[in-house]
Amino acid sequence: MKSIPEKHFTLSDFEEVIFKGKKVQLQDAVIKRIEENHAFLKNFSSNKLIYGINTGFGPMAQYKVSEENLLQLQYNLIRSHSSGSGKLMEPILVKSLMMARLGSIMQGYSGVHPQVVEVLQDLINKDVYPCIYEHGGVGASGDLVQLAHLGLVLIGEGEVIYEDKVQPTEEVFKRLNITPLSIYVREGLAIINGTSAMTGVGMVNLIQAKKLLHWSLLLSAITNEVVEAYDDHFSHELNVVKRHFGQNKVSEILRDLLKGSKLIRSREEHLYDAEKTDREIFTDKVQEYYSLRCITQILGPIYDTIRHAEETVVNEVNSVNDNPVIDHENRNVFHGGNFHGDYISLEMDKLKIAVTRLAMLSERQLNYLLNEKLNQKFPPFANLGVLGLNFGMQGMQFPATSTVAENQTLSFPMYVHSIPNNNDNQDIVSMGCNGALITKKVIDNSFEVLTIQAGTLLQVIDFANFGDKLAPVSKKMYKKLRELFPKFVEDVAPYKKLKAVKTFLENTDPFVEVKSQSI
Repeated sequence: MKSIPEKHFTLSDFEEVIFKGKKVQLQDAVIKRIEENHAFLKNFSSNKLIYGINTGFGPMAQYKVSEENLLQLQYNLIRSHSSGSGKLMEPILVKSLMMARLGSIMQGYSGVHPQVVEVLQDLINKDVYPCIYEHGGVGASGDLVQLAHLGLVLIGEGEVIYEDKVQPTEEVFKRLNITPLSIYVREGLAIINGTSAMTGVGMVNLIQAKKLLHWSLLLSAITNEVVEAYDDHFSHELNVVKRHFGQNKVSEILRDLLKGSKLIRSREEHLYDAEKTDREIFTDKVQEYYSLRCITQILGPIYDTIRHAEETVVNEVNSVNDNPVIDHENRNVFHGGNFHGDYISLEMDKLKIAVTRLAMLSERQLNYLLNEKLNQKFPPFANLGVLGLNFGMQGMQFPATSTVAENQTLSFPMYVHSIPNNNDNQDIVSMGCNGALITKKVIDNSFEVLTIQAGTLLQVIDFANFGDKLAPVSKKMYKKLRELFPKFVEDVAPYKKLKAVKTFLENTDPFVEVKSQSI
């Protein structure tokens, strides 16, 4: 059971619950704060006009709602906005969305009855996933449509995914003894008015982007080994004079990964020795191509982008992002726009651009390994069979190239795609959930590209008989990956093996796997 801290989630909390199946347990202090906040609102709202309690919503806020219709108003809001379309969100995204909504509401500024967080906790712990559609809100008055589908399930309506099947919520609740949420004051608005869909997707994106970066670092290190690169481009001395944190962290990680390698060369031994340089032309490269030599300068900004995105998205998880804010400590209700998703929208755009760049680096390293005219070390397309008759990795390069091209197109920012709507009440919007979902697609695509790079590295390691010369970390991962992608000489259909490797990459942090340094 994962005991939830009083008011703060971390990225590792999300990873443990979403990917490792840990259960959540709200502390008594959280429930007590929510109870106090709810009691304050019930008393404070009497004889006052407060948005979303006794008014319509959005541009209809000018209309007062009669006392006898206040609870029906909240049900109407949830049902009317359950209008999503497109594909259903994946269960892991829905669980992350629910964690994000829990993170906001448990701050104790939403005026809701504690039953809201109790039902959310039940759904998370019992692996009940509300059917939430990808196409919905515009990310300004929150992820209204996606969160309305969450609200629909909380009140016992709609459908859920349970035991890998779409089933009526009512039936699953009865089977699991879950009591549907009742409406007390403003539960409908508090559930749907927030950034939790884009933020939930964003947290999953960050978990996967960090794995992706770790794999890129490891595969880049192994690529440098197999081409027998020089060690100065990731040296402390070269990188420390450029003062970016990410670049220096990447160089430190590369040095750690490559400890014990018998393939990485020293420039002092090979090019600073007068006896070895007494010639006019050198067949060996004095400097490697940029995709090999500039890894710290390319992955450094990506490291920094992920680090900053994590700070921002985790802050959003632990923020009050609905409207109005119910402040029982200052005994007031404040109207504003904390539901606006600009922070997440912008970070998701930056993240997908960074991940696309990572995939571009992988594709260039892959091309170097496959093109014998560039590497002058390995057969064309890492072909271990008969040239002309067999094809090696040739057919696998095409999906890598086309997938990177798709990433490049997807990397145009959503953040600048504001379209006014809602009778121009929402006249500038974030499109944050769209941005987060597109970023997820870019990350998923990039795992495909790195999968093909990994398979190619396995083939060239065997061609050159480098297995025993690799750094210990590289050798350990080589053996792991070879179990999934065996050496091949004759042509076989590789798609199932590629899928197995991709699944392994997605589910494994290589730095944890080899107990190396992590971000």
